[in-house]
Amino acid sequence: MTTLTTTNIKLDPKFIAQTIQDIQPHWGPLGWVTYKRTYARWLPEKGRTENWAETVQRVVEGNINLDPRLHDQPDFKLIKELTLEAQQLFKLIYGLAATPSGRNLWISGTDYQKRNGDALNNCWFIAIRPQAYGQSHIVPEYLQPEQVAVSMPFSFLFDQLMKGGGVGFSVVKNNIRQMPAIDQPLELTVLIDSKNKDYQESCQLGAVDKKQWLRDHSLTDSYYYELPDTREGWVLANARVIDFHFNQTNLQHKNKLVLDISKIRPRGERIKGFGGTASGPMPLIEMLFDINTLLNHRVQQQLSAVDCTDICNLIGKTVVAGNVRRSAELALGSGDDADFITMKQDQTQLYHHRWASNNSINVTKNLTDYQPIADAIQENGEPGIVNLNLSQNYGRIVDGYQPGIDQQVEGTNPCGEISLANGEPCNLFEVFPYIAEKQNWDLTEAFTLATRYTKRVTFSNYDWEISRKIIQQNRRIGVSMSGIQDWILSKFGNRVVTGFNDQTHQPIYDQRAVDCFNQLYQAVVAADQNYSQQLHCHPSIKHTTVKPSGTVAKLAGVSEGMHFHYAGYLIQRIRFQDSDPLLQALQQCGYRMEPDIYTEHTICVEFPVKAPNADNPNFASAGSVSIAEQFATQAFLQTYWSDNAVSCTVTFQNNEANQIAPLLEQYRQIIKSTSLLPYYGGSLKQAPKEPITKTQYQQKQADIADNVNVVFDQMQDQQDLELVDQSDCAGGACPIK
Repeated sequence: MTTLTTTNIKLDPKFIAQTIQDIQPHWGPLGWVTYKRTYARWLPEKGRTENWAETVQRVVEGNINLDPRLHDQPDFKLIKELTLEAQQLFKLIYGLAATPSGRNLWISGTDYQKRNGDALNNCWFIAIRPQAYGQSHIVPEYLQPEQVAVSMPFSFLFDQLMKGGGVGFSVVKNNIRQMPAIDQPLELTVLIDSKNKDYQESCQLGAVDKKQWLRDHSLTDSYYYELPDTREGWVLANARVIDFHFNQTNLQHKNKLVLDISKIRPRGERIKGFGGTASGPMPLIEMLFDINTLLNHRVQQQLSAVDCTDICNLIGKTVVAGNVRRSAELALGSGDDADFITMKQDQTQLYHHRWASNNSINVTKNLTDYQPIADAIQENGEPGIVNLNLSQNYGRIVDGYQPGIDQQVEGTNPCGEISLANGEPCNLFEVFPYIAEKQNWDLTEAFTLATRYTKRVTFSNYDWEISRKIIQQNRRIGVSMSGIQDWILSKFGNRVVTGFNDQTHQPIYDQRAVDCFNQLYQAVVAADQNYSQQLHCHPSIKHTTVKPSGTVAKLAGVSEGMHFHYAGYLIQRIRFQDSDPLLQALQQCGYRMEPDIYTEHTICVEFPVKAPNADNPNFASAGSVSIAEQFATQAFLQTYWSDNAVSCTVTFQNNEANQIAPLLEQYRQIIKSTSLLPYYGGSLKQAPKEPITKTQYQQKQADIADNVNVVFDQMQDQQDLELVDQSDCAGGACPIK
């Protein structure tokens, strides 16, 4: 792939040095450790990982140089304007008043970004129905680019997951009806050279010795494919397994497929592009045989929504084992598809692969009884709720019905904050207004910078034709805010919901908050219109959202998205590989740690955390706020701020379960997507979050003797650190990078 532009804008080292002196990053209690564990890239020439200023410089320069006007011999005025904007962005992000998405923190400004423009986007959506690959970077050689193939949506999903993104996919009945019946079974053989380091383990999973098999068999009646040691090779191998079951794409009319995996790098070798280490071919072997077995069992039948979800889940399972720690999938099914709704009740399949997606249903106008959905949620936390009709015909709810304003929407990203068309990604940036105001930022300026940042991302060099077309058409952006509960409480002295009408049960909102969110929304729209005119491109179809945040919110120590803090005082547990050099610094500083009871070679470290405003009499946590107020808060943000959607995981106590169905019905024409989970309160052993008292917090805080980043900087930083079991989302759905 060629790059979009040669870097023209560079931040002056003197400017960076002065900014470091003038601005103190607003690290949260877990902020620096989370940053160092997640987003600090390894610098081989310096023998260490990045520091925060280096990360921010890389990210800002990577983004500012996406401005397409830099292609055309830009004049001095434009270069000066963009340089000044880059400086303001650096200040905004360095101080942690705002950040781009976790993916941008990890990828922006790297060579990987220049090769793979898709890498800047966290999540994607694809409809599971036969489609053409088009002029994309992956097209099986047995297909013409415009030829429709069953494998295409699965290849798209596999490719984006392998790049570290999450994928929402739709298996609603209208899509599944388009799947043709499977024509023939396929005999699959996987070959591996005995010299491959993973030979023994691969053979245990069904692979066979390459030399011996070729000596005993002829390839004249088989289709042979030798996988290159690339991401594309994995995707194309799976595409063959799927397509060769169908006459329309099995042009050779052969029912024997031989896949040679000998060139795949063995487990433990370094992956230079995205980062991390290779898994070896074993996860791929298991997936290929599992998918082929599923398809062979459906000969002369159409695939069902459950079958297609299983294929996507098997792919996701492989990606998790193949080095990306999180493989976020959201399966969207029809509200009247009982098999889809109950598919996770099969415990054997659940533990084998069906854990790999969060499952939601599209609710339509015809749905009148929410009780069965509420019963299922109470039992296992699923399904989530998605209302595509609202997304297609509404921006912000306060702006009223706008028929077909977003007509091509078919689903969402895995966390549900962005409604998406087929092949479209989410494109996120979040401002922390609580911190921005403390650092004397004008919020209009902060949100304007966020808008322009996301707009530039739409000019990346996208790999898939389906994505290029819809991105150029929609230019969808998702400017979010996090720490909302902290900000509202500190700004107005109360929460956004001030009460409920005794007769109608409708929420009563603080009018000051209504006016504030309205003003900021208009600032984002105005900034987009202005920049779109400068770039001669379409204005963004939608602009604002509330992402669940998670890891990024931990950097700044604010509440995650719209969510309430889990508790005013709590223990946050983070898991580290037992070889991680950060452990020595943490131990020296006095942090409590113990072996993880769930995973070998992993250490669980406890961090005492106090929420901002924890002592405010109006402070509420997820353990104390009512389910009704959480629904009302999400409705407020959908009404006055987000023209996309609002990601929210509503927590409920056991005695609130009977309110789920009435609340889903009450807000059915306001909330575009939502999910619910019971509040566990840290009752699990080594729970990620455990509420504690203020006294316990003070005692644990007193045990911490030193600043971990100071101690760590005094030690040798000699490894490419890798995160264990963290996520970019409050609910643990999205990938970390």
